Amino acid sequence: MNIIPFSTKTIYLWFVLMLSTFFSFAQSYELNKGWRFRNHKEVPLQGEALSDPSYAIQGWKPATVPGTVLTSMLNNNEIPDPFFGMNNDKISDIYNIGRDYYTYWFVNDFEEVAPTDEKQVWLRFRGINYSCEIFLNGKKVNNEPFKGMYIRKGFNITKLLAANGKNRLAVIVYPPDIVGNPNGGQGGDGTIARNVGLQYTAGWDWIKPIRDRNTGIWDKVTIEKTGLVSISDPHIITEVPGKREVDGIQQPAIIKVSATLLNSANKPLHGTLQYRLDGQVVKQKVTLRPQEEREIKLSDLTLKNPKLWWPSNYGQPYLYPMELSFVADGAKTSSDKKEIQVGVREIQTYWNPHTRSREVAVNGQKIFIKGGNWIISDAMLRFSKERYDAEIRFHRDMNLNLIRIWGGALVERPEFYEACDRYGLLVFQDFWMSGDCNGRWEDPLKKDDQWARRQYPDDHQLFLESAADMIKMIRNHPSLAFYCGGNEITPPDDILVPLRDSILPKLDGTRWFVDYSNSDAMSQNDIGGNGDGPYGIQDIKTFWVDKTWPFNSEVGSVGIGDFESLKRFIPKENQVAPVFTGLNAEGRAQETVDSVWQYHTYIGYGEHIQAYGRPKNLEDFANKAQLVNYNQYRALMEGFSSHMWDWYTGTIIWKTQNPWTSLRGQMYDYYLDPNACLYGLRSGSEPLHAMYNPADGFVSIVNNHFEKRNDIMLVINAYDIQGKAHPITKVFAFMEPASVKKVMSIKKQVDELTKDKGSFLRLQLMNAKQQVLSDNFYWLPDVNGNYSGLVEMANAKLDIQIQQSVPGEYTVTLSNKEEQVAFFNRISLVDADTKQRILPTFYSDNYLSILPGEQKTIRMSVNPALIRGKRIAVTNAGWNVNQTEVLIP
Repeated sequence: MNIIPFSTKTIYLWFVLMLSTFFSFAQSYELNKGWRFRNHKEVPLQGEALSDPSYAIQGWKPATVPGTVLTSMLNNNEIPDPFFGMNNDKISDIYNIGRDYYTYWFVNDFEEVAPTDEKQVWLRFRGINYSCEIFLNGKKVNNEPFKGMYIRKGFNITKLLAANGKNRLAVIVYPPDIVGNPNGGQGGDGTIARNVGLQYTAGWDWIKPIRDRNTGIWDKVTIEKTGLVSISDPHIITEVPGKREVDGIQQPAIIKVSATLLNSANKPLHGTLQYRLDGQVVKQKVTLRPQEEREIKLSDLTLKNPKLWWPSNYGQPYLYPMELSFVADGAKTSSDKKEIQVGVREIQTYWNPHTRSREVAVNGQKIFIKGGNWIISDAMLRFSKERYDAEIRFHRDMNLNLIRIWGGALVERPEFYEACDRYGLLVFQDFWMSGDCNGRWEDPLKKDDQWARRQYPDDHQLFLESAADMIKMIRNHPSLAFYCGGNEITPPDDILVPLRDSILPKLDGTRWFVDYSNSDAMSQNDIGGNGDGPYGIQDIKTFWVDKTWPFNSEVGSVGIGDFESLKRFIPKENQVAPVFTGLNAEGRAQETVDSVWQYHTYIGYGEHIQAYGRPKNLEDFANKAQLVNYNQYRALMEGFSSHMWDWYTGTIIWKTQNPWTSLRGQMYDYYLDPNACLYGLRSGSEPLHAMYNPADGFVSIVNNHFEKRNDIMLVINAYDIQGKAHPITKVFAFMEPASVKKVMSIKKQVDELTKDKGSFLRLQLMNAKQQVLSDNFYWLPDVNGNYSGLVEMANAKLDIQIQQSVPGEYTVTLSNKEEQVAFFNRISLVDADTKQRILPTFYSDNYLSILPGEQKTIRMSVNPALIRGKRIAVTNAGWNVNQTEVLIP
């Protein structure tokens, strides 16, 4: 082995080598077009005959691959959209109609000439649910069972390819062995968890059942071409010792690389495994016996002055490109190569004895975790890089630094992790257990008792094999921070022990593993109860006053969208606002709710809407809900941040996104349209933030940065409902790194101003150049808890100016030249002809208020492809601002 520094000559050779590897044999492409499907009962042939290219495929419909049976049926107009209204009830459920109904053949004719030399061709599946048989050109490909939703499989099909290049692939896909009774319970009757697969598909309290249980070739199918030696499962470990700063010269980091090589030849092969990173090449000579598969470890690389990967809001999530390749002796091109993005970072965890919870550090710097719970991008598994990018970008824009993948779904796809790598989001990855299905609680809706459910799934070895394979798939991503045994429950001991003590140390060994999501090892439960929650809407004071678990893995609230969002999936006849009817004997809000709202799991706003006045209609209800949304999530993160390192080391919101058109727990809807939750959370999660405690009237500052912040001026101004300023104070503050500090109480002044009609409160932080670092605008209720002054506000009008920097990037300036506050404005990018919002669009801020004589500028970003050839406009509407539309030239 040797390490070669780059010289001018080396750079020239590297350029020549790059040209040669560009034309090398190693390449892959996805089989994602030309698929047909048909129910297996309608196919009289066996797989060998069906996969014969000479057999005429007639009467078969186009299939979507990657995709599920239900997705292909939807795309062929065989079923109505299950995300709209109560259409899902019009679709046959597999529990009632039987597994045969959703057992389908998928066929693809593709061109690939059988190589005449020593080249190898591989067929790879990244996910089939739940089992399958594979045939190619009249031959069965998988001689052993291919079973389990999460298992990846690859097959050497070199000898099965047709000499003329005309090939037919036929795959019969069988649904999960146990489909579960969707009886309204969490995971239905629980038996869905007897499989190693998704649990939510039998229904949950935020989704209705997926009727085919997501049967199908749900993830990518690829053809990969290599030489005689192929590379699999590369493993990159980065060690960053000590406590690092974001800026300045860095001490070295250590890079450890290994990979598995397979020799497909019936003879020994000699060659070199090598990688290139930041101008250095690391090589290792290798000899492989005939048909040998072996892991090769290269010597460590000392990376001088590395550019480190940091979580969002702490530094840049820098990624190094790495090319890992194998070149056989005497060859001019690589036999196989892998391109990998490497983030140089090290994640540590410690036990905080004061909070009695887990504390997280990255590159030696402690980080207060502000996280969001994630289910899955799409309930029917319709994934794309573009959708992943948009959703992760939204999470970055919320000022979060972690996403937890809930245990009733899956190990997220590489495209998800790639987006998290780019945007600097840490990931907490659950394995496939849930307290609901796997027996933590007694539940009359479950078929089996707790002791039986405690041993789910039926095939423990398949679970362990799947876990090992998924670890290999995701372990190189710098965003991956933690593994978790399950949601609210540990796996059975014969899964937990080998997973924790053998598989993870062998295949990864660098990340903390916690046995279940609300384990005492993560968050000491001295309160009792489940160890996470609550999930409903709360008085915002409770976030500041009531101490909860010290690292709460699930706490959340409401989250419906505005009227434009609701119209997308609620039929016109059901666009009826919930009606608050009072409190019951236990003090719980009672509402009259439309059946479609109930079907889409509405969680309830209760009396909280009434504080803004009784809603006139659904549009008015949804607009007032946005005020509640904003306040709920701003207060949630402010309350937790106010007790940083004293009560808490972090919190994770339940939940930040919906894979279905649910009416709860979301910062943006299924269609990627953000609501006020996102922007309230964005405000409350600012890394440097001034905030007001509504319980005791204190103003505090939180500094999440690693550096001291001196000469920060806190400016506090109150305003009456008419917009008249009542200055309170200006004071310098000096903040230690990663700290929170109470500054002063303004309770007396605020109470006096708000008692009759409420008021506005503005907290700003400015630097020495008098630039605004944080701008936090509150609306406060009167002495009775109502926003009576808002109801009486006079109308305001805004001047709107738009500038385009590059296609898809705009700045929108809102100016208030009147004497009245322009309150709670929502801007939108729309198609000027259809008036529909262009989604997704990203806004640097929204639901914002502009004081008299002031202006605010918002950055707006959209994929140019979404607006190409369209007339587009910006609309704005506020609480007391009529909707206006401005065309973008």
